[in-house]
Amino acid sequence: MLSENLKNLRKAKGLSQEELAIKLNVMRQTVSKWEKGVSQT
Repeated sequence: MLSENLKNLRKAKGLSQEELAIKLNVMRQTVSKWEKGVSQT
């Protein structure tokens, strides 16, 4: 599932949700929602 893959890849790269959000130009809360499977966009 996308949410699990995203979380696993982020952790494997040693990134926090905040760091990933900055790289993707989104808010940290958006990354959190993606990882929880709440939002797909």
